Amino acid sequence: MSRITIDVKAGSREEGVKEIGDNHYIVSVKAPRRKGKANASVVKILKKHFGRPVFIVSGHTSTRKIVEIEE
Repeated sequence: MSRITIDVKAGSREEGVKEIGDNHYIVSVKAPRRKGKANASVVKILKKHFGRPVFIVSGHTSTRKIVEIEE
């Protein structure tokens, strides 16, 4: 498994993934930061982007998260 760092921008107009450095990404989601909705959207968007299962390892309540991508 590989790990990446992401910064989440919840409540964005458009959803997407942008690489800003080595293993560092910005993930924009339309979902709000309430009741885990943004985290669920982040996992869904990253799974679609990488084509593999994705899990949030740390940072569940933060805008900066560590995410694990299955190989």
